Amino acid sequence: MTFRTPLKQVRGLGAARDGVAHWWHQRLSAVALIVLVLLAAARIVSLAGEDYATVKAALGQPFWAGVLILFLATAYYHFRLGLQVVIEDYVHGPAARLTMIVLNIFVTAALAVASILAVLKLVFGG
Repeated sequence: MTFRTPLKQVRGLGAARDGVAHWWHQRLSAVALIVLVLLAAARIVSLAGEDYATVKAALGQPFWAGVLILFLATAYYHFRLGLQVVIEDYVHGPAARLTMIVLNIFVTAALAVASILAVLKLVFGG
């Protein structure tokens, strides 16, 4: 016995089998962000009131630069996943939805690259 309607069989619509992976990625990135935010915030707060040279030297160390880069990459990835869910839920019309999803991908990627380049500039000088 099947519960499929004839219209569904004709259109070939159904589960895209992608929702669980998206859900897991968002949850795992959220857990990673908890650790990374605590590390990055603790280091940045410890540098409050210091001059630029001290902050640059402290955040330019490989470990802390790595923490900042991981934080930025994970934060922008998590942001992109969350915004994609909002777009899929609230933007109606396939063309508008596709346009917004593509813009979401490119804008968050551009922001992530710019942020990571700023950290790299801090590390390597310039």
